[in-house]
Amino acid sequence: MKRYLSVLAVMAALAAATPALADTLLVDRAREKPAGALPVRGQSMQQVQAQFGAPNEQLQPRGGQKRQWPTINRWVYPQFTVYFEKQKVINVVANQADPNEIGPKPPIR
Repeated sequence: MKRYLSVLAVMAALAAATPALADTLLVDRAREKPAGALPVRGQSMQQVQAQFGAPNEQLQPRGGQKRQWPTINRWVYPQFTVYFEKQKVINVVANQADPNEIGPKPPIR
């Protein structure tokens, strides 16, 4: 039992001595951003465009094949992507700041 505890203590000391490697997570960066810097759920397309300007890219609409599947429009800005349903914001997703940042997959084109 003593040997087991001493081996365990040595392993803990080695683990503590190794340098910590950390990934940059998109979630951490998104929490630091002030809430006023992003569109708010329920805003119209016109309000978003008035507040943030024209998007860098307007992706092709998705959905709409059935009544239960509403058409979703997506506007891409440098820092975030806005998702619209029937001209209203339903979600905003922060974009990756650099290729090494772990975050959402790129949108389907």
